[in-house]
Amino acid sequence: MQILARLVQHVSRLGTCAGRVQHRAANVKRAIRRAGYKKSFWEIYPNLPRETRSYVPQFVAIAYTMNYLEAHNFIDEGYEITQPFDTLRVTNKFFNFETFAHLTETCVEDLQKLNPSILHNAVPEMKKEFVLRIPSLAGERLAADRLGILDSASKVGKKQIEHLARNSEGSTYGRDRVIYKVRSGDVLGSIAIRYGVRVNDIKKWNNLRSNTIRVGQRLNIWMRGASTPSQAMASARTPAAITPMPVPDSKTYVVQPGDTLWDISRKFEGLTIEKLKTLNQLSNNKIQPGQKLIIGI
Repeated sequence: MQILARLVQHVSRLGTCAGRVQHRAANVKRAIRRAGYKKSFWEIYPNLPRETRSYVPQFVAIAYTMNYLEAHNFIDEGYEITQPFDTLRVTNKFFNFETFAHLTETCVEDLQKLNPSILHNAVPEMKKEFVLRIPSLAGERLAADRLGILDSASKVGKKQIEHLARNSEGSTYGRDRVIYKVRSGDVLGSIAIRYGVRVNDIKKWNNLRSNTIRVGQRLNIWMRGASTPSQAMASARTPAAITPMPVPDSKTYVVQPGDTLWDISRKFEGLTIEKLKTLNQLSNNKIQPGQKLIIGI
């Protein structure tokens, strides 16, 4: 709003200023110049970028609606004040909302409202730390028997919740990510069969609204640790099945064209994608032909 106020002083037209807030000021100045230095938004409208043209009418419509709610049968329900909460750090542990709520005499609904990003009423076991919001009342009761409550919340219902998390559509729980580059003739169905996943999983992982893909497009595929592409599809890419080999004395591997971390991990016993990334300090799964990778210490 401070930016908008300063622009109003300079241009003297609120609509034009709103356009500047949304888009680069230089582009709006250029539009003013092309319109013969007129400063009304509607007069410079034809010279504005398309995105900015739609932004200002939307801004006006929202402002109008907020000022005339009752005239259009909108009801202002107000907002719900967030209840007081404490934080609980969960590291490398499963955490069941229902068990925790029962032992601290609080409501599961309160935990859900405070932690809207958590699905299935549980925090899955993960390597990174997760900061959980809990009602202040639960924090007071947790202090009385912290070890006992956290131990129970990390065990009760774990198998059922993990099964649900692993099998829900688009889940990445317990999976390793590989990048697949779309080739000529590929369709989502064939890629799904190759990696033992569902078409809807691939669509969710890559925010695809339809089944259309293009050659060269890179897709995120999340594979279960024990999963491998089907033998039929694998044989189409390689003349024979890949047999894991002991890690050689050199402890390094030179990346070949078409290699992925997943392909390399299959070639050597005891090698995983995560281990490869850790040994080579890789922040993602991208590798280049000719790159030397450490495959053992």
